[in-house]
This record gives sequence, structure tokens and C-alpha cells, in this order.
Amino acid sequence: MPTDIEIAQAATLKPIPEIADLIGIPEDVLEPYGRTKAKVRLDWLLQQPIRSHARMILVTAISPTPPGEGKTTTTVGLGDGLRHIGKNAMICLREPSLGPVFGMKGGAAGGGRAQVVPMEDINLHFTGDFNAIALANNLLAALIDNHIHHGNALGIDVRRVTWKRVVDMNDRALRDITVALGGPGNGFPREDGFDIVVASEIMAIFCLATDLEDLKERIGRIVVGYTRDKQPICASDLNAQGAMTVLLKDALSPNLVQTLDGTPAFVHGGPFANIAHGCNSVIATAGSLRLADYVVTEAGFGADLGAEKFIDITCRSAGLRPSAAVIVATVRALKFHGGGDAKDLTTEDLDALKAGMVNLERHIANVRDHYGVPPIVSINKFLTDTPAEIDLLRSHVESLGVPIVLASHWAEGGAGAAELARVVAEICDADERDVDSGHDSFVYQDDATLWEKVEAIATKIYGASEVTADSKVRTRMRELAEEGYGHLPVCIAKTQYSFSTDPSLRGAPSGHSMNIREVRLSAGAGFIVAVCGDIMTMPGLPKVPSSERIDVVDGRVVGLF
Repeated sequence: MPTDIEIAQAATLKPIPEIADLIGIPEDVLEPYGRTKAKVRLDWLLQQPIRSHARMILVTAISPTPPGEGKTTTTVGLGDGLRHIGKNAMICLREPSLGPVFGMKGGAAGGGRAQVVPMEDINLHFTGDFNAIALANNLLAALIDNHIHHGNALGIDVRRVTWKRVVDMNDRALRDITVALGGPGNGFPREDGFDIVVASEIMAIFCLATDLEDLKERIGRIVVGYTRDKQPICASDLNAQGAMTVLLKDALSPNLVQTLDGTPAFVHGGPFANIAHGCNSVIATAGSLRLADYVVTEAGFGADLGAEKFIDITCRSAGLRPSAAVIVATVRALKFHGGGDAKDLTTEDLDALKAGMVNLERHIANVRDHYGVPPIVSINKFLTDTPAEIDLLRSHVESLGVPIVLASHWAEGGAGAAELARVVAEICDADERDVDSGHDSFVYQDDATLWEKVEAIATKIYGASEVTADSKVRTRMRELAEEGYGHLPVCIAKTQYSFSTDPSLRGAPSGHSMNIREVRLSAGAGFIVAVCGDIMTMPGLPKVPSSERIDVVDGRVVGLF
């Protein structure tokens, strides 16, 4: 059986102007990066009105498992399926981070016949957006230390500098470092550290900004540290926002590519969903709603992390709303959540499947009851799924009053997702509200306290019985409210593998305690990050990283899955 990269390399791609023409983008507003990818000029895109009749579909999933669920593959397949049944559709995806690509997961552009291409380019350097984000972030870091070195007129307390440097690679050795060693000419020594690019506030700002001016204003609001009397120092105090915006100006235009079936796709921005807000750029999503009637977008990881942040942060900020949510699952993943052995998930096990469906049930309840979005369950079918397992899963989901569809887009492309597309389109067509009317069903309201917002997410979405934190964290939350940030939404940073903060707790654990170990202000992005459990904003590489399988053989890239 050919690998994903072999399937992608064997495909004949259309010139990008032909893909652009499908959604009304004239060739003279394309900035080509070779033959098969291009940026769309932002000034032109923002002049196009959002189609009020357009419909946005959110693709999310059950809690991730080692076997995988195929959420990106389903996003691509659904977009292809909608075009297969005659709908004017396009998709929006995040750009893959090099950390996971070379670390745990290899390629992240879909799979089989449901891929965005050119797959190698998208998974590697693409159009240089992440490099621009890293440079803008690290320029601000350099300006902070330079200001301190040249007299520190702002009175920055070197013990209270909160801004970190970034690199787009998993590197645990950079989590905690000391900078400016080597004498007076190198500045003032202080403790520092690196985050991965996709966990940075610049990435979050990049993905939430609505235009270039909004980007610059958000950058200016970044709090980089504090004085000795705890007065905040912003990027604008260092006059950094102009130069940083210059570095990001070209990157802010969305990247247009295609699927193997020729469906137009914006791939733009890439914040992690377990340690950031996990959605592609607002510019790409809103831009797609200017160009297509059906827009399929993806939120990272399960519905507890990705979908919650998509609704409570992205939709709240951008004034958008989804008409439907597709929850992706597989039989083998549900068996894993039911206690099945990860090495033996291809054997029929109705007991494990039945036990594991509690994970799917909670995600369905969250999407329908707390986010207020009609759910559809999409099952990626494998040859090892038995008729008895399929029947059990189908009858259980249907008993919840939720449509369930078996999809085979991995093997068949858009044709394999045609039935899923019909069900999704029917639900979307029944939605009578405009896509830009704003979402109205949030897990918490703006005027709740920061602690109440965290409690609402923990108890309603994660099934926790309580939220705990030490006095330092509680004091910091009170300080943030006093500084005028209490109205901001909360971004929970936690493991993606469980509803709890313990990644080993499968299924749908309840009554657990969720501990907040740290609170971070992302004033420019417009949210507060609550770091829970052992989650790291600079991941490490696994014992056997994916990079060991990635190579160039006879001039062709191999090992990207």
C-alpha cells in the first residue's frame, strides 16, 4: 500500500491560478510561490464582502489516541465531498509545525486520497510564515535585552521579563536557559527560555488579527514584563510594533493550495490546541466565507480543547458562528478509550467499544449542549472494523439523536465522503441565521471572573469537580483583573489525551481535580492562558523521533508518512 507521501508525489496538480479561478480569485491578486501554491493579496481579499448565506462547518474529534482519528483527513475529505455533490466549498487548515513533523507525528496534511498538496512543501518550510513569526517574536526579545543594556530607561525589572524567545522545533534543552553571559558587553545576565513558535503569543495574534492594522495594534498591547513596582511594560513602550508588523506583513496574506481532488484550500497559521487556541487564522476563515458557500475549518485535538477554544475565543473575537460540527472518531480509537490494548485494537472487542463510547458521548454533549452547535459523527472506517462493531456504534449514536456516517475518503477522496457531505449540507441549509451574526452559546460570559471562567470550562466541559491553584496563581488572577484584563476569555493549556490533566485517564473521567500551575497574560492575543497539569509550551522529542524516518532518496523526500 502506498504511503501518504507516495500518493501525493504521484498526483498531477493543477496550476494554482486554475484553483483560484474556481472561487473567483483573479490571477493578478496571486503572489505565486512556484506553480502550485500562492498567497492571496490581503487588500483584495478584505474588500470582498462575507457571504451572509455562507455556512461554516467545524471539524473536531474525540480525545486523541495513539492509533489516530483522522481529523485533518476528514476535513479535507469533507471539503472534497461537498464539491463532489456540487457545492461551492473550500477548506481552511493550520500550517504544520516542524516540531511535531520531525517529532511525533510526521506529516500533517491529511492522508491517503484526502490530502492538501504540495504535501512536502506544506509540511516543511511552505511560504515562510513560521519563520516570519519567529523573527518578529525574537526581534521583540532582542529589543528588551537591548533596552536594558543601554540604560533601561523604562525601569524593566530583569526578574520580571515574561517574553520568551521561540524556535519551531521541539527542544527540551531550551525550556530554561540563562542569557547574556560573558561580561558587560553582552548585557545583563538573566534567566530566560524558549517556547515553540506555535505556542507563542505572536502566533496567536497572527491567527486572531483581522487585518494589518489590527495586527499592529495587538502587537503593541503585548505585555513583555514589569517594573520593580509591577507596572506593565508593553511592546509599544519599546516602539517595537511597527518593525514587527513589517516582518509579518507578507505572511499575513493567506496561502492558497489545493487538495488531491482539486478543492481550494487556505492553509494559514498554526497555533497548538493544547497550549494555544488551536485554530487557523481568522483572515483565512473569514476570507473563505467571502469566496465559498461552504467553508470547512478544523480546530485542534478533541472537542474539549479545540472546539471550546474555537467557540469561546475565535468565534467570540471574530463574530462568526459555525452551522454544524463534525466529530471524527474511529472504532479502534473508541476501543482504546474503553481500555483496549493499543497493540491489539484490530481484534473485535464489543465490550471495549461499548465502554469507550463514553468519550464520544461527552464530546457530543459538549458540542450540542454547551456550544449550541448541531453535531454529526463521522466514522473513519478501517478494514478491521467488524459489522458487529459498526452496528453497535451506529445504533448507540443514533439513540442519542445524532446522525452518524461511515466515510471512506482516505481511500476514495471526495466520493468516499459524499454521504457525509450530504448530511452536513442538509443541516447547514436548515440554518437560517447568517454566518457573521455572531455565536450566542458560550461556556461562560464575558463578565464572569477569570476564576469562574476556568471553573466553567473545567466542570462543564472536562467533567471536573473542582479547580485548584496555589496562592501565587490565585493572586496573579486577581492582579490581572485589577490591571483590566478580567473580561478576557481563558485559554486552557493541558494534555489533549484526556478530559482530565492526567493523560493516562481514558474514556470520560469525572469528579477529578484540575490544578492550575501557572497563569499567563496574552494581552495582544486577547486571552489569559491557564497552564494545567504537566503540559509544556516547549515540547520535547520522543525517544524515536519521526526525523529518523525522514530522508532524501534519489532527490525525493521520504518518510513524511
